[in-house]
Amino acid sequence: MNIAVLGTGNVGKALAGALAAAGHVVTMGSRTADNEAALAWTTDNGVLLATFADAASASDLVINATGGGVSLAVLNSVGEQALAGKVLIDVANPLDFSNGFPPTLSVCNDDSLGEQIQREFPSARVVKALNTLNCELMVNPSGLPGDHVLFIAGNDADAKSKTIALLWEFGWPAERVLDLGDISAARATEMYLPLWLRLMQTVGNANFNINVVTGNTP
Repeated sequence: MNIAVLGTGNVGKALAGALAAAGHVVTMGSRTADNEAALAWTTDNGVLLATFADAASASDLVINATGGGVSLAVLNSVGEQALAGKVLIDVANPLDFSNGFPPTLSVCNDDSLGEQIQREFPSARVVKALNTLNCELMVNPSGLPGDHVLFIAGNDADAKSKTIALLWEFGWPAERVLDLGDISAARATEMYLPLWLRLMQTVGNANFNINVVTGNTP
């Protein structure tokens, strides 16, 4: 599959590298196609480099791994036509670091970045996923012992099925991917980030995740 990974940070690199290793044709999207640092990394890892717009246009599936504060601007530079009909996996979180650490959320409660993206690009099939854990665990869940889960949300059932299939290639069995419903559930996963950041400070590193344990009510 031709996959565009928009964003050249740690998350983008982790996803692009894992997808390329799995045999996909991966193009990393950057503001410019001659970004020297990104070009060196992509050359070393079997990944192509292009502008955001060119990467998305040539893809079958798009992953938004840009910073949440710039995601809408980046996707607007790509344009509706390049995203029309495609699965758009949104990994970003709307973190606002303008007042330092810990960040606040620039959108929350009655809206989410995932919903904003879906409204802005109604013909894209947006799935919120992979935004509740660090990039190393995104592509290597066996890095933690035992069962732990991730969440997805989106309006399109087929897009979610395709996302689950891609997650399986990273090592996530379907039973550990919890479908929270339509894209409005992105509010919940994005608002988990303040707790995730506090847990990171308490645990002392980012190598953790959560599990959901259920049982019968007595």
